[in-house]
Amino acid sequence: MTENIENKEVVETPVELTAGEMLRNARTTGRRKREIPTISKQLCIREEFLEALETGNYSVIPESVYILGFARNYALELGLNPDEIVAKIKKEMGLNSDCAVVDDEDASICAMPSIKEESWGKVAFVKVYQFIYQNWIWFVGAIVAIALIIGAVIMLQPSEKTETSVDSATQVVEKVVDEPEYNIAVRERFGTDNRDEARIILQANQKTGEAGTWVEIKDARGRTELSRVLMPGDVYYVPNSGEYKATIGNAGGIDVWVDRKLAPQIGPEYTKKSGVLLTPESLMKSKN
Repeated sequence: MTENIENKEVVETPVELTAGEMLRNARTTGRRKREIPTISKQLCIREEFLEALETGNYSVIPESVYILGFARNYALELGLNPDEIVAKIKKEMGLNSDCAVVDDEDASICAMPSIKEESWGKVAFVKVYQFIYQNWIWFVGAIVAIALIIGAVIMLQPSEKTETSVDSATQVVEKVVDEPEYNIAVRERFGTDNRDEARIILQANQKTGEAGTWVEIKDARGRTELSRVLMPGDVYYVPNSGEYKATIGNAGGIDVWVDRKLAPQIGPEYTKKSGVLLTPESLMKSKN
């Protein structure tokens, strides 16, 4: 008896890798195998945060808004497409579905799911912050107007201290006005102790996206002055004394102002720059 055996073609469905699997494979395979402690020192990101990104255990990172920033910088360091990694993590965290039905005003709340899950008091705080951020011009104008009114009232007072008081009021107005014409609105200020005398000011621009960009600044002795993710609009005033060098995760995501003038861009977008000398003469030269 002859049996007819039909050969059936077996079609294997490719399994889509998670963001963590893509990061781990990029780090552990190929000719450039690397260890997490080495990358942690280069990116200034804690080892447990990098391990959390590879395992998908995002709850380890205390600030949810930093997850996408760390993931973008990690992907860039490993030669992966940062947009693809960020998109996968958003999908894994359920951010796409949560934010699909809200307007632009609530976009920042969607980017921080931990705030949505907490008390209404925190949500109200975010709402107030957004209102002030969106109408900052009116607040600055009100401050200037109040300062001018106070100065005018003091000038009308017949007193020996009138001249000194008017000078103080004028200084307050100058501190509000004496800022560069930033390309985007200021979100938050850092290094304000150096604000009056700073010749160099750094601001994260819109090219950083919602992930921001990592900036680390050290003095000549290697002591850290700044080490944080700057979100779009964040400003840092560089001390005017001593020599400082910077490491920037996304060189194209930082605007540099020297003596209130916009300096040439430090480097291309999504390019890490290390040992950037923060002096007016060095920064005013083209780095591209």
